[in-house]
Amino acid sequence: MERDGDADVRLDRAFLALADPIRRAIVARLSRGPATVNELAAPFDITKQAVSKHIQVLEQAGLVTRTRDAQRRPVHLDAAALERLTAWIDRYRLDAERSYRRLDSLLAGMTDTPEKGKKK
Repeated sequence: MERDGDADVRLDRAFLALADPIRRAIVARLSRGPATVNELAAPFDITKQAVSKHIQVLEQAGLVTRTRDAQRRPVHLDAAALERLTAWIDRYRLDAERSYRRLDSLLAGMTDTPEKGKKK
């Protein structure tokens, strides 16, 4: 069983990893399927070593994994990790939506009621 503190640390690492635009682009690319470091480095004007460091950050955050396929070492997106992030975000999004619906109802009720004491 995971303690809340462990979940918080994983959440912090994941959001910190996704704060970088290159790492977000890598995650977006991996959402279409596994890729090698060379394939992931192609669209960027940075070294393969820099891309490898970005991948290490994503690995430490639990967002990607690497496997060995003969000489290839493809990087894979961990969809379950992204689902945990989405679930965390959704929890707060749903709370906010409920508040907005209550506010909408209150405002609609205020506009439907005629003002008291107003002469015609």
